[in-house]
Amino acid sequence: MPDISPDTPARRRSNFIPARPRTPELASDPDATRDSAPPSRRPKHRAAPSGNRRPGARGIRRVAALSGASAILGVTAFGAVSAAGADGAPASASLAAEAAPLVATGDELTVTPGGSTVSQVEQAPVVTSGLSVAAAPFTGGTQITVQGEALDEVAAVQVGGAPATIVSAEEGQLTFAVPAVAETSLGSVAVTMTEADGTAVAAETPASPATASFTAAHPRVAAASPVAVPSELNLTYTSDPRIDAQLGYVLAYWSDYNTDAYTVISGNDCANFTSQSLIARGWTMDGAWYYDAATGAMSATWASSTAMRDWLLGRPDLASPLDDSQRAQVKVGDIAQFDWDASGDRDHTAIVTRVEHSDAGTRIWVGGHTKDADYWDVDEAIAGGGTVNYFSVK
Repeated sequence: MPDISPDTPARRRSNFIPARPRTPELASDPDATRDSAPPSRRPKHRAAPSGNRRPGARGIRRVAALSGASAILGVTAFGAVSAAGADGAPASASLAAEAAPLVATGDELTVTPGGSTVSQVEQAPVVTSGLSVAAAPFTGGTQITVQGEALDEVAAVQVGGAPATIVSAEEGQLTFAVPAVAETSLGSVAVTMTEADGTAVAAETPASPATASFTAAHPRVAAASPVAVPSELNLTYTSDPRIDAQLGYVLAYWSDYNTDAYTVISGNDCANFTSQSLIARGWTMDGAWYYDAATGAMSATWASSTAMRDWLLGRPDLASPLDDSQRAQVKVGDIAQFDWDASGDRDHTAIVTRVEHSDAGTRIWVGGHTKDADYWDVDEAIAGGGTVNYFSVK
């Protein structure tokens, strides 16, 4: 055994290094700060972590400060647990104080002298709840909300492959409007979300009770390896009872006029029939739009295509105007109006009875009176000239 008695010459004890005091004890000497250490041992602090982000990345989303976590980091980051000294303090504390700190950005980690750690994690968008509405009419417009993390980074939402309008996107909550689809597209469809670069946004459900109880009893495991259970978001498209009633009326009386309930305007019954279908849908008459069954009297807004247009333009609570470039927004039950002579007036009014969306575009069919039809192709109707406009009925 080497002689390390007090009488041993210093040169024989040169391989014995006294333990360095722990960092908190440096406070006894005001000048004994980390900045007084030799340049090779001074902490090398990196610049702001933005330079480490991937192009178009979200940046740092979460900063978690874990005080006194050097023992845990000894396991997860360095592969060894620090041994405790006689006074209960980690024997490796002085080594941690001497170590140059690491900066945590993404998969990097910061270790500060004294055993404290700061971990910065870039949070990817994730949905942690189900849809606030599980079923919606095929006519679209229903607003649906989901909860999660970093949802303000969601750039696009698709419902059954069709793009949905994002109404609002906050860090913890996102709301979108369901797109309209053809009345034949009923049933369950997938709801997906993507980031600006096309990366799919994950959807997760809470851990099972058994997993939750395990992670609660083992917090270090829970912190190091959070459990995420992948899930799917699905919406069911349903029919709309109001539109079912309206469409049912059109298909029942497009050729067999309902003379028991309404007067027929010979040669010009299109707006009259459209108004009848809106009553079947659930609209109510008022002083500006009415039909008197006892006398057969009716308002101009009830029976005239142009007067109906002017009235609806002042009733955004009932319908919104669309031109033919907005066909993708047209749905069954909407109103179509034609101007065949470019006069600016409306020459014909009909009810949309079918809509088909495809890669080639949107095709629309209408039904009505005067031009008695159940499914008349709009493109065929304007093939000889003229224009078509719509009112999206609410």
